[in-house]
Amino acid sequence: MDNQKPPPSMKMSRLPVPPSRKRALSDENQELAAAPVKPQLGKRLKVSPVRVAASIATSRPRVAPAVALPKPQVIGRQSLQVMQTRNRMNTTASTKPKVTAAAPAATSAPGKKRAAWDLKGQVTDMKDKVSYYKGQVQSLSEEKARLQSTTGQLQAQMQDLSQRNEDLSQQNEDLSRQLHSMETKLLSEQRKLLDSEREVQRLTALSQKQESELVAEKSLVQELRTTGDSMAQQLKDKEGRLICLEDEKSRLQTIVSEKSEEIIDLKERITQQDTQIYNLETERRRLHNTVQELKGNIRVFCRVRPTLPTEKASSAGHIVFPPSDEKAIVLTKMEESHVGRDKGQTVKYDFNFDCIFSPAASQADVFEEISLLVQSALDGYPVCIFAYGQTGSGKTYTMEGPEHLSMDTMGMIPRAIRQIFASADELKCKGWQYKFTASFLEIYNETLRDLLINRPDKKLEYDIRKVSSSSNDVHVTNLRYVEVSSVEEVHELLRTAKTNRSVAKTALNDRSSRSHSVFQLKIEGENSIRDVRTSSVLSLIDLAGSERLDRSLSTGDRLKETQSINTSLSTLGMVITSLCNKDSHIPYRNSKLTYLLQNSLGGNSKVLMFVNISPLEENFAESVNSLRFASKVNECVIGTARANRK
Repeated sequence: MDNQKPPPSMKMSRLPVPPSRKRALSDENQELAAAPVKPQLGKRLKVSPVRVAASIATSRPRVAPAVALPKPQVIGRQSLQVMQTRNRMNTTASTKPKVTAAAPAATSAPGKKRAAWDLKGQVTDMKDKVSYYKGQVQSLSEEKARLQSTTGQLQAQMQDLSQRNEDLSQQNEDLSRQLHSMETKLLSEQRKLLDSEREVQRLTALSQKQESELVAEKSLVQELRTTGDSMAQQLKDKEGRLICLEDEKSRLQTIVSEKSEEIIDLKERITQQDTQIYNLETERRRLHNTVQELKGNIRVFCRVRPTLPTEKASSAGHIVFPPSDEKAIVLTKMEESHVGRDKGQTVKYDFNFDCIFSPAASQADVFEEISLLVQSALDGYPVCIFAYGQTGSGKTYTMEGPEHLSMDTMGMIPRAIRQIFASADELKCKGWQYKFTASFLEIYNETLRDLLINRPDKKLEYDIRKVSSSSNDVHVTNLRYVEVSSVEEVHELLRTAKTNRSVAKTALNDRSSRSHSVFQLKIEGENSIRDVRTSSVLSLIDLAGSERLDRSLSTGDRLKETQSINTSLSTLGMVITSLCNKDSHIPYRNSKLTYLLQNSLGGNSKVLMFVNISPLEENFAESVNSLRFASKVNECVIGTARANRK
């Protein structure tokens, strides 16, 4: 193809070429230009590149692409002939020439002839045609190779199928001969079968009769066998259960013997632990009592109430709590000079008590200090806790709480009741059973009143008497003693007593308690395991407010109430002083209050006194008097308390 001469249309022009165009020709174009050109005779032939490409494309037949053949199958002669006919038709159809795409158009527009001098353009057109022809030749060569490969495969498949067809034809002839022989045998067998059928019918009738009898016998045998199997299985199950029960019995007997020994061992250990617990409880009570004795059988706590919103104008700077001593309280006052105009001197009054509570102390903080003393009442010691102080100093708030109680504001009485019942429940597991009896009365103008009765009978008289001639215990005649078993029952009694208590308005307090209220809880304990019994009385007392007549401005009934209150408080001080001095005669009978509390103030009891003072500077004198009385009580030693145990 590379040596093919260019067609006549590509003949070089004889016109002179400018030097610049000669230099611009490539090497290939120079070779074409240098090729000899045959002289053309006659008229120049005009050959279109499109026609040349079409003639080349139609000169070579196109073969259809190979068709994927199905897998070989067992076919007959007619089917094989049909397949061969179809393959010849497909091959003929695929060999028909197809018109290929026309050669690419020349770079120049159709019908436009290049100038004779445009050798470079003519050379470019010839190069494009040569490249196109080369591509066509390459594609036709590849197609020819592919068709030759496909033809070889088809011929191999045709030979294989022909061989298989011959084998199948031979097999078909063999099977036909076998079928004919089998049909002959079948006819002879059918004749024999007809003879046999008559015999079979006779034997069938006999067999059916015997089968019916056999079925009946088999059903009977099956029932008997089923019954026997069931009985055997039941017997086997019974034997298995019996063996299991015997094993279980022996195992249980072993367990019972082991548990019996373990129970005996546990009983011995429980007895030892009960003895140990009892000894530890006894030791706890002894140590607890020792701690209380070290603190003193008469203890004094001082509490300063906070200022009320209406009292903020008054200053509480005269009360000082030394940071170095938690048990000290100092009251200071500026005294005026006797000359008149000179500055007075600051006078200090120092007091020391077992515990000091500032205005910031809560009810829970106060009760935490007396909780051990309340526990002593459950251990069998008589305990007496009373609040002393001038009217309006917070005694009732300390002992009972405000009008509307809450867990934070409830006073010493409801808190003590809660602790008593909680401790009693804990001691139940140790064999202790407790009985509680409550009473609530007031002493008004040296007259006893029952606060648990809403409408008291004026005909009833309340006298303090001894229980018996051989006992020092006292009781109040006609007083209501209520047996209680829960905290809620006691709280209900406290609410009833609070509504019945005598209060009145004075110059120092809008709601002043004009009587001594005495709440007593008798505690009786019994431990049947140890054969131990205890008996004690917890007395919680809210004393009436002390006040001077010149400041209270009392007249009439208020004057009589004030005189009676001051007399009973003076008697209480005399009794405590006599106990401290260990006098032979203690003036209990000089007052109903001391006579009622004679067993709670003696040497066998534990006494705690709250001295409440006001934070107002105008009550300075009353606060000093209360603290002085409390100091005298704090100095008393009444002896060692003893538990009431039998």
